[in-house]
Amino acid sequence: MLTASIIFLVLFSFIDIILGSVIIPFKDILKSIFSSQEIESAYNTIIFDFKLPKLYTAIIAGASLSVAGLLMQTVFRNPLAGPYVLGISSGASLGVAILLLGFAGILPETYNLTGSWATAIAAWIGAGLVLILIFLISLRVSNVITVLIIGVLIGSAISSLVNLLQYIGSAEKLKTFILWTMGSLGGVTKEHFYIIIPAISAGFILAIFSIKQLDSLILGENYAKTMGVNLLITRISVFTATTLLAGTVTAFCGPIGFVGIIVPHLARLIFDTASHKILIPASAIIGAIMLVVSDIISQLPGLTGTVPINSVTAILGIPIVIKIILDKKGF
Repeated sequence: MLTASIIFLVLFSFIDIILGSVIIPFKDILKSIFSSQEIESAYNTIIFDFKLPKLYTAIIAGASLSVAGLLMQTVFRNPLAGPYVLGISSGASLGVAILLLGFAGILPETYNLTGSWATAIAAWIGAGLVLILIFLISLRVSNVITVLIIGVLIGSAISSLVNLLQYIGSAEKLKTFILWTMGSLGGVTKEHFYIIIPAISAGFILAIFSIKQLDSLILGENYAKTMGVNLLITRISVFTATTLLAGTVTAFCGPIGFVGIIVPHLARLIFDTASHKILIPASAIIGAIMLVVSDIISQLPGLTGTVPINSVTAILGIPIVIKIILDKKGF
């Protein structure tokens, strides 16, 4: 099943490269990527400077958000937990908003290499603080639905703070931030990958090393304790992984919703397992497929320009979220 998923990912990746404002023949794509044979220089530039970085971003972002959602659903034992719903993405957005709108005069060049580090750190701090707050609340509230509602409220409160920053921000920086909130896979440059790849890799490594603990947490914290799981270390590890995965993606792609909620459910449904040894790679691959497909839809022929990726993921994700809510087995 994993092999079939990888094949689908490769197939949709080629489709994603072919489509766009400039339609590139499939044979030229193969020559450009796999052969030393020269093709039209314009095609080379488009493929290597624009299409491939955006494709890599879609794969990394989809995989990261999906695994982050899986981790949150396991730790909070909540089928609707995810970076977007629990306010983690909103926290990352607040960090970036403070950087872009609040300190615009101090750090005017936000998207050079140094500014990229500043953006990433701001997103990590924002996401981490919200995650810690949600965790502290979950210690006092046993009802998972209540935790979910509180997460939504925290996200709304953060959105209000972001709106305030937008109100006082300069017109130039406000435009930059508004475009960022719509979600984009095309704004990531090759230099950004020097930050994204190490951060995302560290998040995945932490998630993989937490597989046994996550499997134990499925049956509850009391069971995990009897199995010798150190809950404090596990929570710190999982929350750090989630902060790196969701925070990094949000910093460079904007807040992308619904991927982290629905993909773990699709992975459980398709692979019919609760083992995180399978669910983590399965969620990563399915999440990558979902975001690559979303990118394909966002640039279908006939559309004026490129549709914001957030709009596409919402259209794809909302029906599935509604089904999860209506399905009593989900709670």
